[in-house]
Amino acid sequence: MTIAYLSLGSNVGNRRRHLLYAISRLRADVATKELQVASFYITEPVGGVVQDNFLNTAVRLDTKRSAESLLTFIHQIEQQQHRHRFIHWGPRTLDLDIIFYGDVQMQTETLTIPHPEAKNRRFVLTPIAELATDTESVSQQVQAWLAVTPDQTKIIKLV
Repeated sequence: MTIAYLSLGSNVGNRRRHLLYAISRLRADVATKELQVASFYITEPVGGVVQDNFLNTAVRLDTKRSAESLLTFIHQIEQQQHRHRFIHWGPRTLDLDIIFYGDVQMQTETLTIPHPEAKNRRFVLTPIAELATDTESVSQQVQAWLAVTPDQTKIIKLV
């Protein structure tokens, strides 16, 4: 089993429903032993494309899947929610990203871990900080990145 951290976001349609769908699919996966969900946040979009605000969260899961298998699985979940990849950093029904996968550091044509933009995204780091335990290297990395991230976009925690 490997502990993975995923970032989840949506800014098209019923954002909450899209995120809850993804969480339910991840939880129901036979390869998932345990899944924890962070708070939900309303966040401003990044990348310069004019679009609606996002609803973001993160999950921490214990998985039997390899990193590549997990990537394939989350892409299937995105497609089931009609995710289209037409505009870079554009609107999306559902966006799922692997941010951390155990202590693995890797770079392939399709997957880079840790996610290369995580350190520049408070909407990714803040929910993960809720889930990472103090004993995990992920917690130390996230806290270090939060201390220096250039991202000053507004994020609002939903209660």
